[in-house]
Amino acid sequence: MSETTMHSPVDVGPLTSPDGGVTLADAYATTKIQVRAGAATAAAAALGVSYGRSRRNADGDLVCGTRPDEWTIYGDPGRSGAISATVPTEGFVTVIDITHGRAMLRISGANATSALSKICNLDLSDELTPNGAVFSGSLGAVGCDWVRDDQGGQTSFLISCERSFGKFLFIAVADACTEFGLSIPAGWELHPH
Repeated sequence: MSETTMHSPVDVGPLTSPDGGVTLADAYATTKIQVRAGAATAAAAALGVSYGRSRRNADGDLVCGTRPDEWTIYGDPGRSGAISATVPTEGFVTVIDITHGRAMLRISGANATSALSKICNLDLSDELTPNGAVFSGSLGAVGCDWVRDDQGGQTSFLISCERSFGKFLFIAVADACTEFGLSIPAGWELHPH
C-alpha cells in the first residue's frame, strides 16, 4: 500500500521582523496526536495534565489538556507511531493521528501578543494566558486551538486549525505582524496591491 504524501498549506517562511520582535513559522509537520479517554482510565492518568494546561513529558513531547477528557500531544515530525504507542488503550480510549488534518503555526517574540491581539478578542496577557496555557478561540475568524509554549525566554504560541484554513490563517497572522516590521513575500499579502 502506498502512502499519500501530505504537504503544508504554507510554503513560505519562517518570517522574522528585522529587530527580531516577531517571528512567524509554519509548524504543519509537528506530530499531532489526539486522545479521548474517560477520566478513570490509565490513559488519563498517564497523560497527567488537566484541561487548560500543558507539560513536557520525558520524551520532550508537549501534552495538552485540550478539552475535558481530551488531550492533544505535539511532538517532533515523524513520531506519530512512537507517541501513539505511549498511550495506554485499556477502557474507553481513542488515539487518533491528526497530524495531516491540522495546520499549525508558531508565532514568537516580544511583539507576538500585540500582533495576535489585532485579529482576536482573547486576553493574551501573562495573567490570563501564562506559559503552559491551553485554550480554544477564534483568530482571524478561524476557530483555533492555542498553546502558550514559550521558547528561549520569549513569548511563543502554537496555534492550530483545520488544514483547509491553514494558508488563510498564516496570511492573516502575517498581515497582523506587518505593523511590527514583518515583511510578507509577494503573493502572501492579505490585501494585495
